[in-house]
Amino acid sequence: MAVAKEIWNLVEAKKEDFFVLSDKVWATPELSYNEFRSVTQHVAMLEQEGFRIVRNVAGIPTAVMGEAGEGGPIIAFLGEYDALPGLSQAAGLAEFSPVEKDGHGHGCGHNLLGAAALLAATAVKDYLAANGLKGRVRYYGCPAEEGGAGKAFMARAGAFDDVDAAITWHPAFFNMVWDSGSLATLGIDFSFTGRTAHAAATPHLGRSALDAVELMNVGVNYMREHMSSHARIHYAIIDAGGIAPNVVQSHATVRYSIRAAQQTELVELAERVRKVAKGAALMTETEVSEDVHAAVASLLRNRPLEEALHANLTKLGPTGFDKRDRAIAAPYQASCSAKAIAASYELWQLAPREHTVLCDEVWPLRDVTEPVMGSTDVGDVSRTVPTVQLLAATHVIGPPSHTWQWTAQSNSDPARKGLAYAAKVMAATGADVLTDDRLRTAVKDEFQRQSALDPFTCLMPPELGPRLPQQAD
Repeated sequence: MAVAKEIWNLVEAKKEDFFVLSDKVWATPELSYNEFRSVTQHVAMLEQEGFRIVRNVAGIPTAVMGEAGEGGPIIAFLGEYDALPGLSQAAGLAEFSPVEKDGHGHGCGHNLLGAAALLAATAVKDYLAANGLKGRVRYYGCPAEEGGAGKAFMARAGAFDDVDAAITWHPAFFNMVWDSGSLATLGIDFSFTGRTAHAAATPHLGRSALDAVELMNVGVNYMREHMSSHARIHYAIIDAGGIAPNVVQSHATVRYSIRAAQQTELVELAERVRKVAKGAALMTETEVSEDVHAAVASLLRNRPLEEALHANLTKLGPTGFDKRDRAIAAPYQASCSAKAIAASYELWQLAPREHTVLCDEVWPLRDVTEPVMGSTDVGDVSRTVPTVQLLAATHVIGPPSHTWQWTAQSNSDPARKGLAYAAKVMAATGADVLTDDRLRTAVKDEFQRQSALDPFTCLMPPELGPRLPQQAD
């Protein structure tokens, strides 16, 4: 307990600086691989705190690593700071009020995520220095979690290879260890090429690429009855071939996201989707090509790390939300249906609590076999080094993430309390890993055991790189 209290005090001493960091990132939300202003704020904080900085990690301009300490084991804290499209929202308003029409917003709380991870790394850095301990702490600023698979590219490039353990978190409804798996996912663009023609005068000369896309979507829909209940397939038409209905579309592209709990099932499912695409091309006498644009692995859990994280959750106790925090949060829950509130619990396979606005309890550590029905590029890190994730209550129970309601709360007082809370739990766990030889051995042994049971192969083609935009002047 003495170590944990020292770590918690270090977090308390600097948390206001990191509240400011989260506010700055919240005010400049940027999308995948375009987080130039956000990463600049994180680099400035790393410099202020005396970290040794490596920019352009894995060749990505918005990825950064800061390291402190000497010798010994290495603990990594993973942060994010990317946003989502269409979720611009004025802070603190419980009604839809975008700051910018069709603008971006932190609908998943990643402004908090990066700030708390860097605060945790800073506290561990200060703890090592104050006690003259060997060991290195790293903060990884990881871009493009929202659909860009940033950590997957970083892991493939070897950015985490020498790390003993990685710790991260996510803003959430509840305080708990992320004690279930996730879905592996593969993103593929299918592009069809046909032949244009006048749709009225010479329709027989045309071959519609848009028809091929529509037929492909119908074919994939018929697959849904014949796949695992844990699998998911989503699509979006990203090129409809034009806006003129009297012109036969010579080109069209549909983007598919294919998900499954196990990599073997994902590979099999993707092959079936590919066959449907070829069938659609055959039926329409068009040509089809594919472009894999992203892939992320399912999470590989590590029970000793989960137990260490949960122990620190239990030591720290609840977040400490007060009446004012609940008053801030209540209007957002009032806009939700009972079904939406129940879904917040169902997502994490928890029994609902009645009349709860903000979670102020620590949920038990479980042995959950069902995966969370979502994907994260943390999965690729977990397949490279032992990894654990925390969920910390920052938002009202009810409104789903990826909504304007989440953006509105992402720099509120309850969210700030959750930020500091997450940093304390992660930092204490990081210190445990660095100073406890038996824990590190147990973590390593479990990682090797799980890796042997569920081998991993990166599904991204070797030639595939992150889709980097041009930096604006």
